[in-house]
Amino acid sequence: MMGLFSSAASNLKVPSQRPRGNSMDDKMPEDTEPDDTSILDENEGSIISSLISQLRVGMDLSKVTFPTFVLEPRSMLERITDFMSHPDLIFGAENCDDPEERFIRVLQYYLAGWHIKPKGVKKPYNPILGEFFRCRYDYSDGSQGFYIAEQVSHHPPISAFYYISPANQVAILGELRPKSKFLGNSVSTTMEGENRVFLLGRPKDGEYVISMPNMYARGILWGKMVLELGDSCTARNTNNGFFADMQFKTKGYFSGTYNAISGKVRRHDKDTGEVSGKWSSVMEYKSSKTGKSRVLFDVSKEGAKIAPKWVAPEDEQEPNESRRLWSKLTAAITAKDMEAATEAKTAVEESQRELRKRRDESGEKYVPRFFKFENNRWVPKFTIPSDSKEAVTAVQQWIWAPPPSAS
Repeated sequence: MMGLFSSAASNLKVPSQRPRGNSMDDKMPEDTEPDDTSILDENEGSIISSLISQLRVGMDLSKVTFPTFVLEPRSMLERITDFMSHPDLIFGAENCDDPEERFIRVLQYYLAGWHIKPKGVKKPYNPILGEFFRCRYDYSDGSQGFYIAEQVSHHPPISAFYYISPANQVAILGELRPKSKFLGNSVSTTMEGENRVFLLGRPKDGEYVISMPNMYARGILWGKMVLELGDSCTARNTNNGFFADMQFKTKGYFSGTYNAISGKVRRHDKDTGEVSGKWSSVMEYKSSKTGKSRVLFDVSKEGAKIAPKWVAPEDEQEPNESRRLWSKLTAAITAKDMEAATEAKTAVEESQRELRKRRDESGEKYVPRFFKFENNRWVPKFTIPSDSKEAVTAVQQWIWAPPPSAS
């Protein structure tokens, strides 16, 4: 799953914190998944309370850092790989002659990525400028996939990413620009940015562009903490005239259900079908033409079939490579040593601030290593060779090339 909270800022009087897990109104929210909820113990709750006086409703969360116990032990740059976990849903889509089928296959790929998440309400590490994450996928048929993500901007925070599987004729690139706000008893994260999917075997299709829903962490001051996806996202393929408007429904106070999703697919001005279900369990597509429904994704049956990724051992990684950069923080969180975790997190952030200060004093402008800003979007500094075998070699040489200073 993608981002969550982020960080916090400035002056609100709020009700005293209620004890978690003891009151009659603090039972498990109905209809939600157990893994979507978190319960803070007494010590954790007191740390949250100490931050409350700094918050003001509507403030952008950019000044005060949330305590380390709400952190998921990986960077946002790695979390984006969740959307590359079910490649079989999109591989081979270029062989479908029906453009509607190709569009639905791309929707499947996207919707299937949301069920992957840590237990409870967690946020990944905020990447620092110049941080990057890279990995390789080895599929059962002998084909491979490659992924690189880089933090290309600090203010505003922007994560750029690129995935390609030359043998399977798929490329995915995009950027993520999360913006978080404190809303009282919840935190909202506006997930700005887009995924752009390319079926390389169907170049005339052009790009499939998908936006993201927003995220909400409910109950951060009292009650159970619950993660929800909310609002809308869109998918479009302009060249073939397809458009989908997807609604991620948040549960109302008195009615509704958690994790529900619905949407309509149309081609030009004509409806072709609708999507319904839950992103945490089963999603279906019903064709307007045939009236028949098909399962897009069933988490209970397909959710565990996640494509494994290969990442170099930390001692072979560069200093600003995600797992090595945050290794002390990850170890502390795993050991549930929150004091050590806070120290490790602070050390990385202080180092980043010092580096930024030196750049400002020298007038040096930061230049991303793997991506460039072109035509109002971040794109990889890489051109795909037309031959798929040559592409495999070329992309590996690009992603795992020695750092510029070492060349």
